[in-house]
Amino acid sequence: MKLSYSSLKDEDMFIMTDFSCSPSQELLKKNGLYKILWCKEKALKIRLDGYDIGLQKNDVIFCTPLNILEIPQHSDGTIALVFNKQFFCIQTHDDQVSCNGFLFFGTSDPQSIQLTEREIEQFQTMVSLLEEDLSFKDHLQGEMLRSLLKRLLIISTRIAKRNLPEPTISNAHMNIIREYNLLVEKHFREFHQVKDYANLLFKSPKTLSNLFPKYSSKSPIEVINERIILEAKRLLIYSNKTNDEIGRELGYNDPSHFSKFFKKHQGISPSAYKKQKLVEL
Repeated sequence: MKLSYSSLKDEDMFIMTDFSCSPSQELLKKNGLYKILWCKEKALKIRLDGYDIGLQKNDVIFCTPLNILEIPQHSDGTIALVFNKQFFCIQTHDDQVSCNGFLFFGTSDPQSIQLTEREIEQFQTMVSLLEEDLSFKDHLQGEMLRSLLKRLLIISTRIAKRNLPEPTISNAHMNIIREYNLLVEKHFREFHQVKDYANLLFKSPKTLSNLFPKYSSKSPIEVINERIILEAKRLLIYSNKTNDEIGRELGYNDPSHFSKFFKKHQGISPSAYKKQKLVEL
């Protein structure tokens, strides 16, 4: 199943698929696409950024264009919404959905949620409406689809906030954390210390350290380190760059410092990791 909307004028694209056909599988190889995956009928095993991940029935996962996603072609009972930033820019519309730096680009690991019975009904309603509008071609189709996607993102953001260590965290504090996550995404190659981001936010490192337990089990420095490690793994697995080149790209002018950092967090050297993962792939 693959239902799609696109506009040559705006270069926007929105697709609903179950990845059961070859054309939909080709989407996974394209750059610049956001992906929302709902395991609607049964559990599913996917490969994300080179790692196998198990999703339970009624899990929903939110992947950014940076995530390298592999899904079995015969993944019955799975529904995915795929779109580019021309169709719906997460950053531009953040004042409407408040998911930038949370559902998307919130941490190095994609955000996921588990739906309750009531939320399953909400998602099914939204999917049915999207499916209906994808088959109805007129000049209002794009706006209708965008409106439905926004509603689904708002519902998802509310569900994800419910699962925070402190669900009642204020919007002001939540916005600081989201901005921190987005700054890490933007600057992790050059800034490796919490104080660098604290300065950009006009906050103290202590303020950030006190806020993060309300958001996740990760500390501010762990968010930075995990983002660097994730990028290092991607480059080691999916590029032909040398360890020295990867280290310099990630802000380590001395190759030995990058190797020590990687081994400290992964337990093995970059070269050993690459050899191990290439055998698995």
